[in-house]
Amino acid sequence: VQLQASGGGLVQAGGSLRLSCAASRSIFSLNYMGWYRQAPGKQRELVASITSGDSTHYTDSVKGRFTISRDNAKNTVYLQMNSLKPEDTAVYYCHAIAISSEYWGQGTLVTVSS
Repeated sequence: VQLQASGGGLVQAGGSLRLSCAASRSIFSLNYMGWYRQAPGKQRELVASITSGDSTHYTDSVKGRFTISRDNAKNTVYLQMNSLKPEDTAVYYCHAIAISSEYWGQGTLVTVSS
């Protein structure tokens, strides 16, 4: 599976962005999809994830601001990011896990100015 992330950009603090992760084939069989981010000089961290049963998980710092969703018909996972803060600045990566494989997309840069 190839994952294509898009939607990053420059936004002012308090603004919103929606990231998209388009898969090259059906995501119906993917047990888990998620978004990670990596800020300069920091380790990559899990931001949000969603299972095939639509169970979601968020890291504490984004709870109430970010929403992950999946559209199986479009083979796409979204990350709606609201009330963005400068500390959300990072490269965001799409990630997926099937039964015996995992996949990473290329990153998309999100820059939040103060």
